[in-house]
Amino acid sequence: MSSGDPLLPRYGERSLAEVFPAVLAALGVPGPAPAITLPPVRAAAVLLVDGLGAELLRAHADDAPFLASLGGEPLTVGFPSSTSISITSLGTGLPPGGHGVVGISFRACGDALLDSLKWTTYGEPEPADLREILPPEQVQPAPTALERAAADGVRVTSVGPRAFRGSGLTRAALRGGQYRGVLALGDLAAEAVDALAGPGRRLCYGYHADLDTLGHVHGPGSTAWRYQLRQIDRLAATIADQLPPDALLAVTGDHGMVQVTRRYDADQLTALRLGVRLLGGDPRARHVYVQEGALDEVQAAWRETLGDDAWIVTRDEAVAADWFGPLGPHVAERIGDLVVALRGSAGVVRTVAEPVLAGLPGQHGSLTAEEQLVPLLVATTAR
Repeated sequence: MSSGDPLLPRYGERSLAEVFPAVLAALGVPGPAPAITLPPVRAAAVLLVDGLGAELLRAHADDAPFLASLGGEPLTVGFPSSTSISITSLGTGLPPGGHGVVGISFRACGDALLDSLKWTTYGEPEPADLREILPPEQVQPAPTALERAAADGVRVTSVGPRAFRGSGLTRAALRGGQYRGVLALGDLAAEAVDALAGPGRRLCYGYHADLDTLGHVHGPGSTAWRYQLRQIDRLAATIADQLPPDALLAVTGDHGMVQVTRRYDADQLTALRLGVRLLGGDPRARHVYVQEGALDEVQAAWRETLGDDAWIVTRDEAVAADWFGPLGPHVAERIGDLVVALRGSAGVVRTVAEPVLAGLPGQHGSLTAEEQLVPLLVATTAR
């Protein structure tokens, strides 16, 4: 791979989608042989730290001595490398093309964009809740890893922010078992430890969001980001210290992050607006849905405007290059007619439709090593 090539996800080998199949196999849940091997255990916790990129962790290992001590080969997350896509890959064991959540916003039905983080209409002054019109279980119908574990008799617990209980993304990606809502690092650790205690096979999924938030607002690797990483290191060490016998803790992330310094405003640049019917995704990974018959002209305009700051391919080219992995039914129509993955420090922002997001220094979503690679760090008390 040359420096000018995208870092393609390692679907089926070592991507985020391979984590839960490995954990379920370690717990003795029947299924295909996993691509990643973990030791057999009675109890397991998976902690997803939003925004924990492998390249960032390596660069700031002194701030996370416990996590750095665990070592391990990194994973790729999938494309786009953003939260709702990655969490659904983690939760289902499928690449984005398989589960169908293909962007932070994407065309899920007709000519409307679905905000896959909030499960609302996208780009409107007063977004509408779409959980009844677009039920998450229909948008993403594949069984989740948590459902598979619970069906095999494993006691399953999810631990995350209280506001996420029953959310569209939770229902799409992480349905199954009991959800325990928490407020901060302390009760996240306490609930995770409690979920693993007691007899029988147990599985806990935990989620922490604040590292990603501080990376967006202050920049990845900023002082605030590093101080938050220190707290997360202590969180993981606390859970690992309290693991019961014959258990493991796996820590991973949903994407890394880059600092964006070059912004192309799709709401202001005429060349990025002509012939475009809908514009989805986020600043580092855009779905461009074009007007009928305008594909060639739109592609030429975007390539001329962005130049070497982006990989710009058609839907068919992205699918053939395995950006999304094998496609499930009706997924192709959700992908943009053009798919744009940004390079270097560039982003395609929207100052009118996405005013807050447009100004954030930290961004992710593309096919660079900084965004694609996340750690898989395992602590175990397995016999």
